[in-house]
Amino acid sequence: MFTARRRQAVTEKNKMSDIERIGVSLENDLLTAFDKVISNKGYKNRSEAIRDLIRSNLSQIKLEHKKAPAIGAIFLVYDHHTAHISNVFKKLRHGKPIRTISSIHVYIDQNNCLEILIVRGMASDINMMGEKMISLRGVKHGYINLVAIEGDEKKP
Repeated sequence: MFTARRRQAVTEKNKMSDIERIGVSLENDLLTAFDKVISNKGYKNRSEAIRDLIRSNLSQIKLEHKKAPAIGAIFLVYDHHTAHISNVFKKLRHGKPIRTISSIHVYIDQNNCLEILIVRGMASDINMMGEKMISLRGVKHGYINLVAIEGDEKKP
């Protein structure tokens, strides 16, 4: 037990050695608004919130490059009575330079389904496929969410 606690303390100390402390100057009203937002989101401290904002911004900058490797989620709400829409989704997914990692199909009610596709590929390819799916007849709502990833998009 003592060894496990000591290992945890050493690991936490090593993590802290990788952290650079910085100072940030902000107007009072901006800081007050920021504190309110991060409190509502459940952040324990400003540092975590600032790190998340930086990560998010860096990811968005990477996604501006068309060849950026990314993981994406494509959310589609559609009328499942529309003729063969599921088959059209499958055809759009096959033969593309995008890998479907997982998909979820949920019946919302008597008329509507939610399809969530988790895909991996180049950001531009994911966006193009998602936009084609969203534009199909019978799709009522659609949303594409991308996150930039590091390295070769063909790796698992």
